[in-house]
Amino acid sequence: MVIFKYERSDYMQTFVFGHKNPDTDSVCASIALSYLMNELKVNTVPKVLGHINLETKFVLDYFKVKCPDYLNDTKVQIKDIKYNKKAFISEDDSIFAAFNLMQQQKITAIPLVNDKKILTGFVSLKEIAMYLIKGNKEKIDTSYQNIVESIKGEEVLKFQDDIMGNVMVASYQTKTFHEEVKLTNNDILIVGDRIKILEYAIDSKVKLIVLTGNHILPKKLLKKAEKNQVNIILSKDNSFDTASSIILSNRIKSININTKPITVNTKDYRTDFISLSNKIGHTNYPVVNNKNECLGLLKVTSIDSYNKQRVILVDHNSFNQSAIGIEEAEIIEIIDHHNLGSIGTNVPINFRSMPVGCTCTIIYNMFIEKKISIPKQIAGIMLSAILSDTLVFKSPTTTEDDIIVASKLAKIAKVDIDTYGYEMFKAASSIKGISVNDLISQDYKSYGVGNYTIGISQVMTMDFKEIESNIDEYIKRLDDLKSGNYICIVLFITDIYKNGSYVIYDSKSKDIVEDAFDLKETYEGVYIDNLVSRKKQMLPRLLEVIEKRV
Repeated sequence: MVIFKYERSDYMQTFVFGHKNPDTDSVCASIALSYLMNELKVNTVPKVLGHINLETKFVLDYFKVKCPDYLNDTKVQIKDIKYNKKAFISEDDSIFAAFNLMQQQKITAIPLVNDKKILTGFVSLKEIAMYLIKGNKEKIDTSYQNIVESIKGEEVLKFQDDIMGNVMVASYQTKTFHEEVKLTNNDILIVGDRIKILEYAIDSKVKLIVLTGNHILPKKLLKKAEKNQVNIILSKDNSFDTASSIILSNRIKSININTKPITVNTKDYRTDFISLSNKIGHTNYPVVNNKNECLGLLKVTSIDSYNKQRVILVDHNSFNQSAIGIEEAEIIEIIDHHNLGSIGTNVPINFRSMPVGCTCTIIYNMFIEKKISIPKQIAGIMLSAILSDTLVFKSPTTTEDDIIVASKLAKIAKVDIDTYGYEMFKAASSIKGISVNDLISQDYKSYGVGNYTIGISQVMTMDFKEIESNIDEYIKRLDDLKSGNYICIVLFITDIYKNGSYVIYDSKSKDIVEDAFDLKETYEGVYIDNLVSRKKQMLPRLLEVIEKRV
């Protein structure tokens, strides 16, 4: 099976998609236009806004083309906001390192992570300040390297990575120190060039000696320290300043951190985050993915700095037929063959609209204009879209352009139009096993009329008897759908080989259907000959009658 690879590695992709309840033109136009744009070095990916119908599945399978992935919405997500992707630190790094990173990144709080980048805590400048004021300054539980970095020291002897113990400064006279202070392997001694005390500390095998004032340890003592495996770090500062700095070497996780901070997921919506931040009142939020890996920090002040999802719309140009959140997206182009809808943009865009029977007829002309050759598979699905939308040229929406383009695409795809068209519609016409709700919704569109809305569903099948046997359930479902400002909902069951449609309507819309189609006898399931086009026949006639009433 030939599979067109849609996904690319670039960060900002442009999604190409058609309307909700996608039909063959909507899906195939998305794929074909995306292919063309990618050939023109524009990074695009085709998408669908719903499940594809049997006809579209037949087409894609026939020409061995992969169905585009489903797109839930185009709303701005946390991943689209320009949050700080450098604002997190290892929980084993020092308070000193955390404070410096916060200063560099101009943040007032920072997330903590373990060695797998999993979020383990959250600490603010307030917690650091409280620790420095009230924390235990006589205990150290950190790493050798943290101490070196925090006191801006220099490694002399290192035997252990982890350093834990009691901190003391050799401030007594030598004799008093010997008599009053009993040193052990759990002690960390800060001392200057006091040889007797240094010798006593090395003999006592203290955990660590921090030698201050850049004084050099005599070779004899250095050798003994090496033998006793006493860790030694050299500090250029005096003992007082060194003692003040060493407390900052403690691991950042050792202070009173928030182990369960309120987080935001990269897939959360911006609008939901605004509501959350207004309710909670925090100014900083760790950003995580579904694995709880920390990816950075989002500040409330960054909420208006984001990238909109770039989109190209095909086969529609109205809000109610497009993706959820389309108003938050950046629409860069629209290719359509319908009447002008409700979508507007803040800046000029490429808007290409032609009175033809199918969007793919327009896209074919774009291939020709750009001098891009059309592969067999792409030609095949574009041909299928034209045959579908024009009902193999029986629809009144059919133009000469559609017929000419279809003929050229058929040659590239190497198929006979009549034979292939029959196979396609035959595959699509079976409704066995499809629920009433699914059948109505698979090609359902709503249209605004003043303050009111009308719904039109169209089903292509040659098996009306299957629907007729269960017609009461179809009427009930249409009644259930009719709520709020809906004025009528109509289901058209179109048989393209009879070149007409059967009509089922909600139980209160008989007079609307009767007037719209000038019927002498109106009943549920009435057949209307030569009625096949929603765009040029069904919708205009319904609109004309309803506009007079509202």
